[in-house]
Amino acid sequence: MAGWTTAERGERKRESSGPPPVRAVRRRRLRLIIASAVALLFFGSGAFWLLYGSDLVRVERVSVSGTDVLTPDQVREAAQVPLGEQLVSVDTVAIEKRAAEELPRIDTVDVVRSWPDEIKLRVTERTPVLLVHQGGKFVEVDDDGVRFATVEKAPKGVPALEMDLSRSGSSAASLRRFGEDRLVREAVRVAGAVPESLAPETRSVKVRSYDAISLELTDGRTVDWGSSEKGTQKARALTALMKAEPDARHFDVSVPSAPASSGS
Repeated sequence: MAGWTTAERGERKRESSGPPPVRAVRRRRLRLIIASAVALLFFGSGAFWLLYGSDLVRVERVSVSGTDVLTPDQVREAAQVPLGEQLVSVDTVAIEKRAAEELPRIDTVDVVRSWPDEIKLRVTERTPVLLVHQGGKFVEVDDDGVRFATVEKAPKGVPALEMDLSRSGSSAASLRRFGEDRLVREAVRVAGAVPESLAPETRSVKVRSYDAISLELTDGRTVDWGSSEKGTQKARALTALMKAEPDARHFDVSVPSAPASSGS
């Protein structure tokens, strides 16, 4: 080894030195962690500024879809979407609540952020299944029994709801036990169970008590439906009975296993 040159001794030293010290590896790892943290800090700061400070993501437009009777302008006015506010900060729940409270015709409204500058209001309106005649106007009732709007003209194809509740006998007892709102919901259930082919011919649904609900058809024929229970069986029985007795004027499916008809 005494005869080696300086270069040979240096090369020999490098070959025998082995892997780099643990301390050096740790330093490299620390530098990498610090560099990554700095990069994330800058990225996070930029993203935060973009969402909460930039003019690029403020509410500039409000679009409305799904309306039928209502107009998009009515929905926008009721929703009161805050134009100019940062899109990320918009309170979508508050918008939904304002729209539904101001416009009872709205069943649901979905408020959607559409980046970078739009709020979309997707509306589902209530659909009337029954009408209550009131003071020359018509109150619309939806499939949940909610009275949601008063209109001047009756919508075509929607039957009238007649609450023929006396203050004595079974009607009075039914009213005391169930309450008018529950009886309205029972009428709604009956209207929804009427056979599809017969629905356009249903002029009115009359409620005398919980288990005494009847239908009047446009041609004067009547149907004793009974309660709203077993609606599917009653609809099936009524369809078969009308085919078997086409000239009958009155049908009784209150007991669907023993339907009956009369008149001609």
